[in-house]
Amino acid sequence: MGRIEKTVFISYRRTNVPWALAIYQNLTSHGYDVFFDYQSIDSGNFEKVILENIKTRAHFLIILTPSALERCKESGDWLRREIETAMDEKRNIVPLMMESFDFGSPLVKEALTGKLAALNAFNGLRVYSEYFFEAMDKLRDRYMNVEVRETVALLLNAEATKITKTQKTAASDAAPVQEEQLTAQAWFERGYTFENANALDEALRCYTEAIRLDPKFDFAYLSRGSVRKNMGDIDEAIRDYDIAIKLSQRDLYYSFRGNARIDKEDFEGAIADHSKAIQLNPESANAYYFRGDAHFAKGDIDAAIVDYTRAIKFAPEDSDAYVSRGDAFSDRGDIDLAIKDYSTAIRLKPKEAYTYLACGNARREKGDLTRAIKDYSEAISLKTDIADVYIEAYYNRAEAWEREKDYSSAIADYQKYLELDGGERDGDQKEVEEKIKKLQSKLTRMKSTKKKSK
Repeated sequence: MGRIEKTVFISYRRTNVPWALAIYQNLTSHGYDVFFDYQSIDSGNFEKVILENIKTRAHFLIILTPSALERCKESGDWLRREIETAMDEKRNIVPLMMESFDFGSPLVKEALTGKLAALNAFNGLRVYSEYFFEAMDKLRDRYMNVEVRETVALLLNAEATKITKTQKTAASDAAPVQEEQLTAQAWFERGYTFENANALDEALRCYTEAIRLDPKFDFAYLSRGSVRKNMGDIDEAIRDYDIAIKLSQRDLYYSFRGNARIDKEDFEGAIADHSKAIQLNPESANAYYFRGDAHFAKGDIDAAIVDYTRAIKFAPEDSDAYVSRGDAFSDRGDIDLAIKDYSTAIRLKPKEAYTYLACGNARREKGDLTRAIKDYSEAISLKTDIADVYIEAYYNRAEAWEREKDYSSAIADYQKYLELDGGERDGDQKEVEEKIKKLQSKLTRMKSTKKKSK
């Protein structure tokens, strides 16, 4: 027989901490024993604190917002692991669907893979900031007032017990969450949705409103900075990142500012920011990867390779790191190593046109024209939205055909290159037109020679 219990675990993305804290404050005021990682818990304690707390608590509340599930497609994502553990332990899972969250959206569907695909089958509760207390009444009276399977009688070790107590004390000492903070969360999520739809003006407006409502909303500054960077306003983006960093010393914030500094060609500043991110999170694959980009842009190829290698160590399934290291190897003249990295990246992510283009370039430099042509053809077949890649693949394949003395195919590719405005883009329109004329002459002579030989 099950029984009604009042032990709760709240699972959430740190962006949405006001929601988690507000729910914690409401439930604890009604006699519930609630745990959530209010303060960051390092990866070394994740297993013994987070997962064991899930196993010992009857109810599992998952805060769902448009931005919350973005990283759940990564197998090692903490939020994903929390949800999977709750499913395995058959906890009473209650999805709390905040404003703008939609199980049917493409972003959510892409994230909910594997076990998480079943998440929308659970009986969820819609929560709006203006009706927060009504939603909490419904949560307590209907969604958690149910018999649940008995929890495992598990004793946490001394360190885990201490960390659990520290987390609960910190959450209990926090100031009450204000309605403006929850409304700011709603505006932030609207901004996130607009940003993903590339409606940058609307995203900027929503993030700005979130900041007006909650001037200490660090992640809103980070996101507004990201939008401004994408709109080309790098200086304003850096100002937003500065404020985010002032509010919260997080590795991610330094990495974002570091990337903006790369755009301004402030490579030393970028390296300093990414180094600070690594200091805060020594296992951050992204920080190593982006510092590698800064070294690469600065021209320090060896340092870039070292950082890309470290990024691969912490995220061995990240195809981008292999591509970037392949580019660095190629620049250094280590063509075999470059091809090896590109091949690994293709295995991990086989639908990236640029990787085939880069691999084709490396094979062409090595003299392996047959396989280079195959790679260029694959890049072309993927019909990438990145025009530069598509155009360059035609030009480079044309050169490879020309070296193979397949003049007919070379002419066709050069003509396609011009048709795609590659000549205007690269400033070689007349040069390519002249190449085509010369190849047509060669082709005519070849045909004439064949006729005479008959």
